[in-house]
Amino acid sequence: MAISDLEDAETPLIEDTVDGCVDYKGLPVNRSGFGGWRSAYFIIGVEMAERFAYLGIGSNLISYLTGPLGQSTAAAAANVNAWSGTTMVLPLVGAFVADSYLGRYRTIVAASVIYVLGLSLLTLSAMLPSDCQNTNKSTSCTSHQFQVILFFFSLYLVGVGQSGHKPCVQAFGADQFDSQDPEECKLKSSFFNWWYFGLSSSSLFTYLILNYIQDNLSWALGFGIPCIAMAIGLVVFLLGTQTYRYSIQRDEESPFARIGKVFITAVRNRQTAPSAIIVDEEARGILPHQSSEQFKFLDKALLARDGSNEYRKVCSISDVEDAKAFLGLVPIWTSSLMFSFVFAQLSTFFTKQGSTMDRSITPGFDIPAASLQTFINLAIIITMPVYDRVFVPMARAFTGKPAGITMLQRIGTGMFMSVISIVIAALVETKRLKTAEEYGLVEEPNVPVPMHVWWLIPQYAIFGVAEAFTMVGLQEFFYDQVPTELRSAGLSLYLSIFGVGSFLSSFLISTINNLTGGGNGQNSWFADNLNKAHLDYFYWLLACLSVLGFIAYLHFSKSYIYNRKNVLDH
Repeated sequence: MAISDLEDAETPLIEDTVDGCVDYKGLPVNRSGFGGWRSAYFIIGVEMAERFAYLGIGSNLISYLTGPLGQSTAAAAANVNAWSGTTMVLPLVGAFVADSYLGRYRTIVAASVIYVLGLSLLTLSAMLPSDCQNTNKSTSCTSHQFQVILFFFSLYLVGVGQSGHKPCVQAFGADQFDSQDPEECKLKSSFFNWWYFGLSSSSLFTYLILNYIQDNLSWALGFGIPCIAMAIGLVVFLLGTQTYRYSIQRDEESPFARIGKVFITAVRNRQTAPSAIIVDEEARGILPHQSSEQFKFLDKALLARDGSNEYRKVCSISDVEDAKAFLGLVPIWTSSLMFSFVFAQLSTFFTKQGSTMDRSITPGFDIPAASLQTFINLAIIITMPVYDRVFVPMARAFTGKPAGITMLQRIGTGMFMSVISIVIAALVETKRLKTAEEYGLVEEPNVPVPMHVWWLIPQYAIFGVAEAFTMVGLQEFFYDQVPTELRSAGLSLYLSIFGVGSFLSSFLISTINNLTGGGNGQNSWFADNLNKAHLDYFYWLLACLSVLGFIAYLHFSKSYIYNRKNVLDH
């Protein structure tokens, strides 16, 4: 297998070939013979394995930390958010390596190997014994220091694996469709929908099967199965090698360096007269794109005075436009953070909330609290086909847009629904606390509150629909609105929303915990005994912050100007 001399491959001028792409031998790509759905299936396969593995750890991690590792609820939630945040921010590094050096394919293979190694060590750490003692009111566990060190080392090694895997796999999958071809452009939009459908289907097995194994059989087995799944996923990905389209990495300046140069030069040339720039553009017959009216200070990177006091060209107009496109993403990125705050609670406090309630399905069988996230995926699995096959064609007939509605409209719809989800969560938690008080269970944290866990279904299901809109919309938006050479970086920016959101959520939890009484304080919002805690207050705070974030998003999205290369598509 050799993807050699991609830099030397020239774009063929032959009908039915794809510009800027070659096959695994570095030869011109025939549209009908490479890429498309035949390749996308392999790529979706490896991503389904990765999601199964990642959620096999993250979805129930708080239970492992508060169980075998013996951490407090607040400390465990902070650790989960810190790890989740790291795994979502590190892809910025992975995308840089892929877009500047290795390419997406090689980065995916290398990252998958690291991923499997991390999961193997994680399984080994879970096989080491922990000392647990049961009392009438609680279960306490202590673990050996070596086990804790090995566990967290393995956990963050998985994060390193994801840093190269996550931003590249989806970008590589979308690369199998040509944005310049009208039919393939529609298929690409559909790809993002079915991509998330596949991920949600994979996640369903995690919540239904793997969480039960972890809670009732063995944590070592519960971590070992994702390791095997990830290894199989890597094999599936390699089987598709000869069908993929590979983007040409030309022997030129790094796209990161080109865009960075624009910002640096604009600062250095802040004294350059705007009239000089206008004269230069008119002389070259440049017709400015609508986005040129935004961030005009970056136009100062176009010209600079040389030693003879004459203006010379420094950065190209395309580089400046690419820099403007990147800068234009910042307000959308920032205003999307509150959605990630709510997202961070799904595998932490939502799970702990469910663990205190009646989870019986049949006599002798209780549904694992983490498995309630199944309803998120069920909502997504139901929503995606309806959205792609029913809503999009109907909306397309009215709007004339290939995707039915714009990406920003899709993202905003999901944000609004996430506000509804967290409001419902706050109402249900208020009801749970009152029920615990009515039945005299405030001092009995290990006794299930006589309120069935099905009360939590609405908050999970509505957030699932919100994910179907916002998550897929963000993925397509950050892939589509960056320069072609930086699409891995674009998707890593999307992921970093949830990474930074997790860090901020962890900081917020720690701050509130300290202000309201500390880890085991009677008045803490996050007391280990959730019957004495006030998750309802925390949910109401998130609801208020989400409303403010949604208002900010509406403001920024209204003034956003789509990338000139894709303006006709939206």
